[in-house]
Amino acid sequence: MEQSGPCSYRPGRKWISFVLALTLFFSMKASGQMRYSISEEIKEGTAVGNIAKDLGIDPNILKARGFRIVSGSTEPLFQVNQNDGILYVNRKIDREEICQRTSTCLINLKSVLENPLEIHYVAVEVLDVNDHSPSFPENNKRLEISESTLPGTRFQLHAALDPDGGMNSVQQYKLSQNNHFRLEVKDRGKDGKVPILQLQSPLDREASSSHKLLLTAVDGGKPPKSGSMEILIDVLDVNDNAPIFTKDVYSAEINENSPIGTIVIRVNATDLDEGLNGEVSYSFGNVNSKVQEMFDVNPSTGEITVKGQLDYEVDDSYEIDIQASDSGAVPLRTDKSITVNIRDINDNAPAIEVTSLSNKIPEDARLGTTVALLSITDLDSGVNGKVISFVNGDTPFTLTPSIQDNMYAVVTKSQLDREKQSIYDVTVTAKDAGEPALTSEKTFRVVVSDVNDNSPEFSTSRYNFYVPENNPPGLSVFSLIASDRDEGDNALISYHIIRDGSKYNKVTSFLNINSENGDIMALKSFDFETVKTFQFHVVASDSGTPSLSSNVTVNVFILDQNDNAPVILYPVSSNGSAEGVEEIPRNVNAGHLVTKVRAYDADIGYNGWLLFSLQQVTDHSLFALDRYTGQIRTLRSFTETDEAEHKLLILVKDNGNVSLSATATVIVKVVEPKEAFAASDVKSSTKAEEDNNMTFYLMITVGSVSALFLVSIIVLISMQCSKSTDFTSKYLPEPNYDGTLCHSIQYRSGDKRYMLVGPRMSIGSTIVPGSHANTLMLPDRRGTSGEMRS
Repeated sequence: MEQSGPCSYRPGRKWISFVLALTLFFSMKASGQMRYSISEEIKEGTAVGNIAKDLGIDPNILKARGFRIVSGSTEPLFQVNQNDGILYVNRKIDREEICQRTSTCLINLKSVLENPLEIHYVAVEVLDVNDHSPSFPENNKRLEISESTLPGTRFQLHAALDPDGGMNSVQQYKLSQNNHFRLEVKDRGKDGKVPILQLQSPLDREASSSHKLLLTAVDGGKPPKSGSMEILIDVLDVNDNAPIFTKDVYSAEINENSPIGTIVIRVNATDLDEGLNGEVSYSFGNVNSKVQEMFDVNPSTGEITVKGQLDYEVDDSYEIDIQASDSGAVPLRTDKSITVNIRDINDNAPAIEVTSLSNKIPEDARLGTTVALLSITDLDSGVNGKVISFVNGDTPFTLTPSIQDNMYAVVTKSQLDREKQSIYDVTVTAKDAGEPALTSEKTFRVVVSDVNDNSPEFSTSRYNFYVPENNPPGLSVFSLIASDRDEGDNALISYHIIRDGSKYNKVTSFLNINSENGDIMALKSFDFETVKTFQFHVVASDSGTPSLSSNVTVNVFILDQNDNAPVILYPVSSNGSAEGVEEIPRNVNAGHLVTKVRAYDADIGYNGWLLFSLQQVTDHSLFALDRYTGQIRTLRSFTETDEAEHKLLILVKDNGNVSLSATATVIVKVVEPKEAFAASDVKSSTKAEEDNNMTFYLMITVGSVSALFLVSIIVLISMQCSKSTDFTSKYLPEPNYDGTLCHSIQYRSGDKRYMLVGPRMSIGSTIVPGSHANTLMLPDRRGTSGEMRS
């Protein structure tokens, strides 16, 4: 009994020590953290680890104590089996979706036991799997590089994108073997590696005008995956200086949701060149589409302004590559990287996304035709998430809700007409109901395609053309032009001449029209003396389906040219030559009419107006020629010393621009009157026989000579009148003929009557413009008539 106390006490003390040790063990487990590792993309139901076993918890008490996993996700990634304590994958895990832009992806979980409450922390690391290949934003990149570009010049290229992280992301770039370029890689930290193409040796456009390179991006997976982009380099032949930015580093900060148009930063670059080569313009360099949506750059001032809706929750910083280009024939460019940091403001604006867009819509589209489908959402909830959307401006489009939530359709609300407006920049605005309200805008372009709904149009309904005669065959004489307000094939016009059974068909058969440009060619020369005017019709047809056409009336007036030389009518010898002999008495007085040269010209107007001139004469003091009538008269009386025969060469020429002429020869023979010779004999005999009565015989002689002289004058005048009368009746068609044969042609056009005559016009007549002063418009004394008369 005395020993039983100590014996019973010792086992109880051992039990207490066991309980304390167990409690300490669990306390250490609770304060520590379990960590597991799994690969992404593993199947649902895959076991991660046995939490109960690793924590030393009896599996039999798990269900009774409500053993469970607590996570912040609405759809948990993991579940624990309360029967055995094994942690399972609840749904497929995509590391790139859960952990963006982080090197280590940890999912923190809490395991909870109740009665009493115990919390154990479990961390699951999701290991990246190389399940994505690098890809470039574009398959082909075209660069234009001047041959004068110095070695060492760098050209930044688009970086390849790989959603994988760590070593599975893009690790290196490779450039195909070439003699001119090498590759540099710039590490931008979280934005990854950016390839830069550097010129290694000078280019020679004359040796090779283009180069083709292959850029390959390789990730660090095992096995590695890759993607490639073809680089086409065009070598430009120019030599000048590239713009230089005034600062080495540019950076800026701006609040999210800054209004569109807010100036973010202004860059400045200078160019040592002058003129156009020194004028610098700014544009985006190799930037992604998101930067282009968010920002805009003023090409003249270099101001970078807000273009889209900035959201800190989407992206807290942007790398903007600005390119400064000069205005030379072959512009040189310099790139500068600008870092723009977004300052956070806790709000969200509605988001507009164009899910479907019809690039072209025909102008005859029916009302209600769908142009684009938009998705408009707002991350806010409640009243702030309710969005009102509409189309800005006075456009033929409206926004209608779709069956699906947050989907809208841009449809036509009125008839389109491409000829009035062919391009619409449609802006859709989304505005939430918050205070203050936030607004987003989205602009897209709608091109109205053409429908053949317009016929070709001539500038006038009737054309009048004046064509000189003797035109060179096969050349264009005039041209017609028609226009069509449609475009493409619908505006491609062809021309042809209507050939029917009209009276002008014989003339138009010698015309040919160029079906493409409307040039009309004459296949033979026109002759004014044969055809003076004619009319035909031209049709202009477009190439649309169905084809539309219109026609026009063409009136052609042939203008006379000086193509006929004067013809001598008098004098004409028996052998046909223009030569004649005139005899006149020696005792004629000054102003005596010797003869009259007559000529005719088949042309009209100035071309048929004849002038006479003395080209050759034996004695210039004896004879004179009237330049208008052709009359030859004596300038003085003949003397005993004058020669008995004189040769006159008369030149007859018309008044054309290039005068044509003819010559006539008149031989004037001076003869003594028979009465003068007889009087002289009588005087001599009387003087010899009767010297005593000189006065008486002298009186008789003087009286006889006077009588004979009067008789001779009367005879000569009678002969001259008889000769002039005979010639006039032989050659002249009119009694008032003035020495130059001219003809006139009368014709009518509409309600006006025209006459083509020479320069001697009647009073009251007017010159028709465009007729070379040869056309008179005469008063109409017969009434209106459209007939042609010549």
